[in-house]
Amino acid sequence: MSTMYAALLRGINVSGHRRVPMADLRQLLGELGHEDVATHLQSGNAVFRSASGDEGALRAQLEQAIEDRFGFPVDCLVRPGPYLAGVADACPFPAAELEGKQLHVTYFDQAVDAARFASVDAGSFLPEDFRLGDRALYLYAPDGLGRSKLAAALGRPALNRGLVATSRNWNTVAKLVEMTRD
Repeated sequence: MSTMYAALLRGINVSGHRRVPMADLRQLLGELGHEDVATHLQSGNAVFRSASGDEGALRAQLEQAIEDRFGFPVDCLVRPGPYLAGVADACPFPAAELEGKQLHVTYFDQAVDAARFASVDAGSFLPEDFRLGDRALYLYAPDGLGRSKLAAALGRPALNRGLVATSRNWNTVAKLVEMTRD
């Protein structure tokens, strides 16, 4: 039995740096033996079908293949479709009432507890807000991520030490759920 996965690449194709063309990424995933490969946008979102049930092994394989092919390391997260759907379903904010640019999910490579972000006084950033989920952080930023002071506070290196994290706006979250549905 095979599973649909999403690969979330961190920090590629930003301002012309660390270029990973999506056509090349699709080809690479196919060469790794994955099927039903597709990409979404240019910011490092790919979906594929694999018989492997080990997202950690898939991640390591993809990270090594990207470094071998493109000559630089890229942190990746690989998540199965049901996980992505569960994260979307568990959203503590009224996603259907918000614009996609107002709601973001940061996916982490491991579980994160509230103590990590205890130094962030969420009340001082209102109406912005955040909540933790299953290896994810939900961020409500009514004026968008680029203007979010809370996003800047949550993104401080001291709070994220030892984590691999990558964020997607709600439009992309919803699209990846749709693309990985079996």
